[in-house]
Amino acid sequence: MQSKFKALSLSFKNAPVAIRELVSLDEGAVRSLLGKLRDFFSLTDTLILSTCNRTEIYYSHELDLSTEIIKLVGLEKGLVDTISYLEYFDIYHDDKAAISHLFRVAMGLEAQVIGDMQISNQVKRSYQTAVDMDMAGPFLHRLMHTIFFTNKKVVQETAFRDGAASVSYAAVELIEELTSNTHQPRVLLVGLGEIGEDVAKNLVYLGDAQIKIANRTFSKAQELAAEYNFEAIPFEKCYEAMEDADVIISSVAMPEPLISKELISKFNIKSYKLLVDLSVPRSIETAVEDLPGVLLYNVDNIRSKATETLSKRKAAIPQVENIIVDNIKEFYDWKKEMMVSPTINKLKNSLEQIRKEELERYLKKADADGQQFEIIDKITKSMMQKILKVPVVQLRAACKRDQAEEMIDIINDLFDLEKEEAKKANH
Repeated sequence: MQSKFKALSLSFKNAPVAIRELVSLDEGAVRSLLGKLRDFFSLTDTLILSTCNRTEIYYSHELDLSTEIIKLVGLEKGLVDTISYLEYFDIYHDDKAAISHLFRVAMGLEAQVIGDMQISNQVKRSYQTAVDMDMAGPFLHRLMHTIFFTNKKVVQETAFRDGAASVSYAAVELIEELTSNTHQPRVLLVGLGEIGEDVAKNLVYLGDAQIKIANRTFSKAQELAAEYNFEAIPFEKCYEAMEDADVIISSVAMPEPLISKELISKFNIKSYKLLVDLSVPRSIETAVEDLPGVLLYNVDNIRSKATETLSKRKAAIPQVENIIVDNIKEFYDWKKEMMVSPTINKLKNSLEQIRKEELERYLKKADADGQQFEIIDKITKSMMQKILKVPVVQLRAACKRDQAEEMIDIINDLFDLEKEEAKKANH
């Protein structure tokens, strides 16, 4: 019997952020959990994906280990009554459903922002961790490389990954465009609410930028700064930092604007100052645009750009799904071939053993010279190939009809392959 590929998925679709935070796994926890799954259940083809929006475990096993795996997650996170979290997980018992779900996640079809470009990198890192932990067998290797190839086709052949579809990523993309000619642009982010925190996570893609972050709760700024190698500054020092910054991103909730025309007019602007207002209500006075060298973009400008991109991505979804279907089919053709390969090899070995035994028996009785032996050897090999041809063709045809397991059982019984394998192992 073949081990079945299964999955557990907890995501923003079925769990609030408070629950997602509780079960979220950092890299150390992922490695620890992989080790436990290997030691307790002898799992090999196992992948753990944990992001701010989802925690998913994919594994191959004949049995449903959902409850046991969730208990291990709880053990890893120090949670009590872990089984109560089971209701937040979608469980994919069916091989095809689990594989299809992983494809959809990796392509960004299941992302909070459709077509999210970060997810494919997160999936790659999860796979690399599985490889490092020796938890990836031939099945997972082939599956992941098919996914990477599919992702490449989606990028090359569709508009699904074009542009930025979230406000935070669109803001960072805009900053990247406008600072492309500035060496090590100085960026100041003020405010780490939901959108501000998301912007901070995307700022890592700015490469050589020097990034400072400020927040009313300084500890939150320090925590994010440590995670992404930024510099955290106290909120009361943000005005001082504004003068030095090339880019100021404001994401704060205040009754009055944080940044006024009067404030900016006091700064010595040598080339330009880019202001990005992501607050609602707005936290930067629109009059700042009257000042020389000042560029202002607000949340509506950026959201408009993101909405247009999102519309294009949604229009490309049917094309992406067709590419996924084609590549899953190709993967299943390989999987079916892999399913019958051991039986084909057993059958070949069994027939070869018979051929050699009979050849040896003949040579003991007959006075055959080297030339005769070569002819007989060649004839018997040819006969063996012809005998093999029919069951091999039948096995491969059974694969296409999804009847491989039945055919494998018939051939095993017909040629007593299990007994032959055991006899061979005892010699």
